[in-house]
Formats: sequence, C-alpha cells, structure tokens
Amino acid sequence: MQFHSKSMLTIVTEALLENDLVELFEARQIRGWTIVAARGKGAHGEKRGSFDANENIQIELIASTATAEALAEEIQLEYGQHYALVQWLSEVRVLRADKF
Repeated sequence: MQFHSKSMLTIVTEALLENDLVELFEARQIRGWTIVAARGKGAHGEKRGSFDANENIQIELIASTATAEALAEEIQLEYGQHYALVQWLSEVRVLRADKF
C-alpha cells in the first residue's frame, strides 16, 4: 500500500465559533472534519467538569499542506484577536489521498 503526505490542522477554540468555522470549511471545499468537546487549561483559563455554553471544541481536518496553512492563517486573522484559539499543523500520511 502507498501512503500519501497531507497535513492535519488541529484547532482548539470556543464552541460558539463552530458554525462560523463549518461555513468557512464548506466555502473552502474542505471535504471533511471532526469536531469534539475539549477540556484543558491554557492562557484563557481552565475548562473542566461538565460542559456549558462556554465550552471549547477541538476540530481536526486533513488537507494539502498549502490548503491547511492558508486556512489556519485565515482563521487566525478572523478570530485570533477576539477568541480563545490555538492551532497547529501535523504532517500525516494517509492511504486514500482522494478523500482529502
């Protein structure tokens, strides 16, 4: 089997951005993503225990490196100044490159 190099963009941010980010992904023709509730501690405080309206989410999506970098930059410019937001890229290898 042959693996193909892609980038995984991981975003941890406030749950209230979920709909805006999903609209952005769809506008940029991102083919898929995963969103889960997230807890932890960082510069904006600690999130633990039961979730409420102030919860955080973690989003992961796989795309070409150029697409993932451009998307991360756009998200940072649009939301980085006003919301708790951290992003990182990881190099991944996938079997079915056509899915991304």
